[in-house]
Amino acid sequence: MPFRQLLCMHQQKRKRQQWRPLKTKSFAEPNKLSRQNYHSLLAECLKKGCLFEDLSFPADVRSIGTGPLLQKLPQKIQWKRPHELHKNPIFYSTNKKRLALCQGPIENCWFLAAVEALTFHEDILFNVVPRNQSFERKKYAGIFHFKFWHFGEWIDVVVDDRLPVNEAGQLVFLSSANKNLFWGALLEKAYAKLCGSYEDLQIGQVSEALVDFTGGVNMTIKLADASPDLWDILIRATYSSSLMGCQTHAGPTRVLANGLVAGHAYAVTGIRKVTCKHGPENLVRLRNPWGKVEWKGDWSDSSGKWELLSPKEKILLRRNSDDGEFWMSLEDLKIHFVDLMICKLTPDLMSPEDGKKWMCSMQFGKWIKGSTAGGKWKNFRGSFWMNPQYLLKVLPGNGSKRSLYFCNVLVSLIQKHSGKHRNRVPHLHIGLSLYKVDQESCDNNKKLPHSFFIWNKPLGQSLFVNDREVTQDFCLPPGTYVVVPSTFEPHQESEFILRIFSRKHSLHELGGDLNCVLSKEIVDKHEDCEEFFSTYFEQYPEVNAVQLQRILNRMTWRSISDHQNYGMRFSLDACRSILALLDLNSTGTLSIQEFRLLWKKLLLYQEVFQRKDTHQLGALDQLEFCLAMQETGISLSNELCKLLTVRYGNPDLKITFENFACFMLRVELMTEAFNNMSKDGKGIYLLESEWMMMTLYS
Repeated sequence: MPFRQLLCMHQQKRKRQQWRPLKTKSFAEPNKLSRQNYHSLLAECLKKGCLFEDLSFPADVRSIGTGPLLQKLPQKIQWKRPHELHKNPIFYSTNKKRLALCQGPIENCWFLAAVEALTFHEDILFNVVPRNQSFERKKYAGIFHFKFWHFGEWIDVVVDDRLPVNEAGQLVFLSSANKNLFWGALLEKAYAKLCGSYEDLQIGQVSEALVDFTGGVNMTIKLADASPDLWDILIRATYSSSLMGCQTHAGPTRVLANGLVAGHAYAVTGIRKVTCKHGPENLVRLRNPWGKVEWKGDWSDSSGKWELLSPKEKILLRRNSDDGEFWMSLEDLKIHFVDLMICKLTPDLMSPEDGKKWMCSMQFGKWIKGSTAGGKWKNFRGSFWMNPQYLLKVLPGNGSKRSLYFCNVLVSLIQKHSGKHRNRVPHLHIGLSLYKVDQESCDNNKKLPHSFFIWNKPLGQSLFVNDREVTQDFCLPPGTYVVVPSTFEPHQESEFILRIFSRKHSLHELGGDLNCVLSKEIVDKHEDCEEFFSTYFEQYPEVNAVQLQRILNRMTWRSISDHQNYGMRFSLDACRSILALLDLNSTGTLSIQEFRLLWKKLLLYQEVFQRKDTHQLGALDQLEFCLAMQETGISLSNELCKLLTVRYGNPDLKITFENFACFMLRVELMTEAFNNMSKDGKGIYLLESEWMMMTLYS
């Protein structure tokens, strides 16, 4: 059988491969915000004997904001380092009583409540707040760093330790009850930098910060409609190390007669079932981020309910200090609070035993006006099918009898607006729908047509809410499904992240990535991007190297840096080389199917290339090139790496993305060909014509 046919058969076989867990970037390998490397900057400052000054988040009003927040602040604000504020500053204390934080004038109780919840999970806390930082003179250079999960990737955020203070030398924003403790203030500054400014921390949900601290997935429970097994849910959340918070009913922030604060967020710090004289009672422990002002009802510090307990339980649980932490019954929680947020941890944060039971898949997408922003089905039936569609195959998970019939699947949808500032663009109303499909209807990998949604009802549909994240739990029999994320209204534009958690599944986008990556110029010219490709390939059923170059160089490439399309240009020679590699039927042209295969591969190569291009120069040196190959699973000797740098590099021995992509395509396809044609994995037998095809044409 000719080499090309074998290669084509192997590619079709790969589409039917079983699931494989998604490899996610770990805490140890976060991306760098503003391309600032903490360890390099620290070493440089120590060598020069100077203190770090962060020019990307300067110590002036630009980092605070330009809106109403400025009116709440003192007239004269100074920026000072901890050594100027206290003779013995401490970064972090292992004494939990010393960790108490106090909120400043920013309305960010949601952030502070999440931080309070974080302090009860030190293993997670120390991933966000690295411990190898201090104010000791030998290690101190005025620079600190923190790690956040930000829209699908871990980000390392560097800040200097210049903090805004009033004329009396008191911290203007977040502070600690212990005046010489500064980890909380520096953490808030790093989060403000990530979000754009201190003002961008105004108004939010506890769940948002919990997800940013953990990379977990949020579940929000409306307490007024809570299920009867709410206590069991709290028990499971506690034992699975989930982080929790809750919010009171909306309204102007004010202290109510019962001691609670209206429109305020609290951290859930514990639960306990106690035995009273009249029977068991379910208690929940909460903490006010203000560090004071507590609940005055049953089970408060001064409540007579404590006399119903045994002396031992009373001594163990009761608190008599106004530190913002208090107990209340589960029933009172349901009455006085509106939302309970539980942040479930993803497999890479679970214990090794639990982590093996779950897998997570993640897809990035866009809603684009006139192309993939179809709106909700109930209101906009004519355009709903245009929304991105994802094929989900749920497989029997852990070998148990139950998994043969039902599998737990958690779907998370996060919207992401482009722009530096968190609060500049309001959230859209977003939701997701799940449909059962036959495998045969998706074998061609095309999106489901309008007619499918007319005749089929969704198995489940989330509420459409204007939050950053929407989640939905499903209990599904093994089978094939389609997930459709959408905005409530059509033509609303935003990026999004779709995550699927289950014991075992596979996930990919129907229709490929083409309708999500075209430049605005093309979108404006053609309302439906898919229609553009259909029109283009109807006009030119097969594209040659010149046309391929034109298409690739008009694409808007997804970028993990601030620079779009840097180094993402393709020469005619490169396009000829690419065409030769992917031209499965030896016509000298590419069909739309062959182009879809190419585009998916190029997006994957680009992601690896940009991660290893640490200096954002648009080219890889020899070391970066070797690391990029290792990330893709290619292990080569140093000698061969040098030769490849000479072969694929420019005169400066730097490898551009164009050459990197050509190299990766050649390696991947040639490896597939070898594996296809080898019977023992050690060698292959080729006819002379097949050898000439491989060596001369491809």
